[in-house]
Amino acid sequence: MNKIDFIESERLSLEPISLKFLTKNYLGWLNDQEVYKYLESGGDYTLANLKEYILGHQMNKSLFWAILIKSSNSHIGNIKIDPVDEEKKTAELGIMIGEKNEWGKGIAKETSLAVINFCFNRLGLKKINLGVIALHTSAIKLYESIGFKQESCLE
Repeated sequence: MNKIDFIESERLSLEPISLKFLTKNYLGWLNDQEVYKYLESGGDYTLANLKEYILGHQMNKSLFWAILIKSSNSHIGNIKIDPVDEEKKTAELGIMIGEKNEWGKGIAKETSLAVINFCFNRLGLKKINLGVIALHTSAIKLYESIGFKQESCLE
């Protein structure tokens, strides 16, 4: 995989994740039930295991970005493309908007479109998958609005 790039959109800067983002604020998102209820993990993070998580992604050169609001340079969430199957040219997208006061402002859509564009046009990926919990209806509407199609439903 290529070196991870910085990505910009109209309102956002996406910066490769690093220990610069190891903050109590980020830790708070992962331990906030409202934030993690639709994620695969959360609720039991410490600064130590968050540090290991970030370092693991850096070592693996994962496509993992901190989402920053340009106007304030504030970290409000993360987006990643992981894992990537370089042979099949496919990958999986995951996103978390941790700052609840940024919910409902189109941040997830803007971020997702910027990363998807990067993956198709710069990395040559052919398909991006994602998993969504069925109860997360706002996420499903978002993903459908940007072209994702449901392929299966796991109970």
